[in-house]
Amino acid sequence: MAEENATVDQKDVQDNKVFAILAYLGILFLIPLLAAKDSPFAKFHTNQGIILFIVSIIVWVLVMVLYRVSFGLGALFSTVLYIGIAVFAIIGIINAAKGEKKELPIIGKYTILK
Repeated sequence: MAEENATVDQKDVQDNKVFAILAYLGILFLIPLLAAKDSPFAKFHTNQGIILFIVSIIVWVLVMVLYRVSFGLGALFSTVLYIGIAVFAIIGIINAAKGEKKELPIIGKYTILK
């Protein structure tokens, strides 16, 4: 899903920038999914937000399992993993605010929305 910024419609960016930013705030990805479904810019960032949300659920389950195994191990990994998710969300928000269609590192290459 690597798209060039040269193909970004600036009117689309200006009209849907807030929706693109909301896509990275957990379950709020539903807002741009429903309200800006015709916007290529919002759709790109919504896809990235959905992927981040899925990864955060997987991380949450992993952390719960680690807490069952060892509280110390769970605490250590949960801190690292949650900081990683927050960093990805911040990267996505910055990209959306700048009007760029940049994939998130590592997880951004996957496509859920067509």
